[in-house]
Amino acid sequence: MTGRRSRSRPGGTTSVPSLLAVFAHPDDESLLAGGVLARHAAAGARTAVVTTTWAPDSHRAPELADALRILGAGGPRMLGYADARVPGSAPGRARLLDAPQDEVVARLVRHVREVRPDVVVTHDGYGQLTGHPDHVRTHRATLTAVHAAGLEHLHPEAGEPWLPSAVYLATHPHSGAGELGALLRSVGKTVRSVPDEHVTATVDVRPWLERKWSAITAHRSEAERERPLPGILSRLPAETRDRILATEWYTRLAVRPTPGDDDALTA
Repeated sequence: MTGRRSRSRPGGTTSVPSLLAVFAHPDDESLLAGGVLARHAAAGARTAVVTTTWAPDSHRAPELADALRILGAGGPRMLGYADARVPGSAPGRARLLDAPQDEVVARLVRHVREVRPDVVVTHDGYGQLTGHPDHVRTHRATLTAVHAAGLEHLHPEAGEPWLPSAVYLATHPHSGAGELGALLRSVGKTVRSVPDEHVTATVDVRPWLERKWSAITAHRSEAERERPLPGILSRLPAETRDRILATEWYTRLAVRPTPGDDDALTA
């Protein structure tokens, strides 16, 4: 994955892009971007993950902490909203779907400005293959927050402005969704993939596959259940599972303008 290079490393050396991933649920980070997170962390890049649902005092918080430690992505950053389908995930808190958009965006802006990432990674517009409503809401709030983070008069209480170079949407192309799609359909889930031409970055994460799988299985409560994806994958032969997890796909959205770019509106 490419992006504006960090200039924060000592000795004047050029580093790989720093990453901030924003996903809806604990385990999304490992399933959808675990390879890329592990790869960038291993190369010395700053990596961090924001999770928009589940409370920091829930049983899934320590599982998330273990997964992030395996991936080298820092500690949990949990917004603490309730999962749309699990009210007990954040007792007394609003569901992410019911929270005011400005509130969610402002909280995400704070993390963008604190981490100051070169690249932000989040869900695609479908909310991944299953179209989970929390994924879709997280996608929309993240895109708004990335732009807002670069504007000094928006959310000034959240810190100094910072504009990442690009957003990468974790996705699945039609050609890469077949085997996983069949598994999801077998437990009654929908499958929504994108045309292959929408994919701008195809990442072979086989060198980090062991770490990625360890992070996925760190979400123990999901791996023990039948319908969640960690549980589905846990029941597969290792060869099949590795084949499904070995590639990650992304759609790049440029955020920072490039001087000299043609403007189609004035051409």
